[in-house]
Amino acid sequence: VQLQASGGGLVQAGGSLRLACAVSGRTFSTYAMGWFRQAPGKDREFVGNISWNGSTTSYSNSVKGRFTISRDNAKNTVSLQMNNLKPEDTAVYYCAADVFGMGTPEAEYDYWGQGTLVTVSS
Repeated sequence: VQLQASGGGLVQAGGSLRLACAVSGRTFSTYAMGWFRQAPGKDREFVGNISWNGSTTSYSNSVKGRFTISRDNAKNTVSLQMNNLKPEDTAVYYCAADVFGMGTPEAEYDYWGQGTLVTVSS
């Protein structure tokens, strides 16, 4: 299984950005998918996740109401729509696949993408 995140870039505070994660493999539709981020000098943190069929999502308090995760199992993709971005959202964003559940700890995730950088200017 390979994951490829894309869509990062530079955006002004208050703006929007949409990240995408393309996943190889026929069993994508059975995985829960998560998004994590790592800001400079900080540990990687959970952003949100989505169940295998898209019926359930969860988000960290810091992004709830601003970020939305969706998936298209026919296209093997998962997206992170980020609205009302803030400078503190600046980080490298990673997508990850959880084969056995829908956890929040990064240790539960089995496959990881390479990350895409999001920079929010004030």
